[in-house]
Amino acid sequence: MSGRPLIGVSTYLESKVSWGVWELPAALLPAGYPRLVQAAGGLASMLPPDDPAYAAAVVARLDAVVVAGGPDVEPVRYGAEREERTGPPARERDAWELALIEAALASGTPLLGICRGMQLLNVALGGTLVQHLDGHTERVGAFGTHPVKPVPGTLYASIVPDASTDVPTYHHQAVDRLGRDLVVSAHAEDGTVEAVELPGPGWVLGVQWHPEMGKDTRVMAALVRAAS
Repeated sequence: MSGRPLIGVSTYLESKVSWGVWELPAALLPAGYPRLVQAAGGLASMLPPDDPAYAAAVVARLDAVVVAGGPDVEPVRYGAEREERTGPPARERDAWELALIEAALASGTPLLGICRGMQLLNVALGGTLVQHLDGHTERVGAFGTHPVKPVPGTLYASIVPDASTDVPTYHHQAVDRLGRDLVVSAHAEDGTVEAVELPGPGWVLGVQWHPEMGKDTRVMAALVRAAS
């Protein structure tokens, strides 16, 4: 292909959002996501929730897929009961993004999961989640930072070979049992899984942190290269 690759990014779907004189339902995405795609050399396209039956057709028109951060995955998706500190379900988004992940995996389309997106990748492949984790959110509505360490020999380590990198973080859930064929490619200092990937001919990576909230474009640039 020629030109900049088209990177689809999944979005929120909110029942009431206010801007100017308007208060309406809206599909929205924090601006950090498209800005990161653009800074890394890609074209950003928003993918609001739709009928999961259309996911394969959507992915077929894209060069790569990013599943963005957002609300907690509904525990029924990984065979668990909802715990007290798990947030309310976002069922339309769960169904749509799981279908996007499945379509990307089936077609070999490069795939990056960010925070919730990494957790959904794990769930899509049969894994489970820890429903509450202390210490990875400094305070409500504020991103913190902490170091992550790559696992030598992984895709992530080839992208970010630093012994340790401080990353922007905001999450209270994490990977528990790994999904089929996934390998861990980075950890936090407390042992929390911070990146997972799917070895093979395709490009599939999930990161628990929020690269769109920082200045390091290496992960997104690697996705854009894989999509080119």
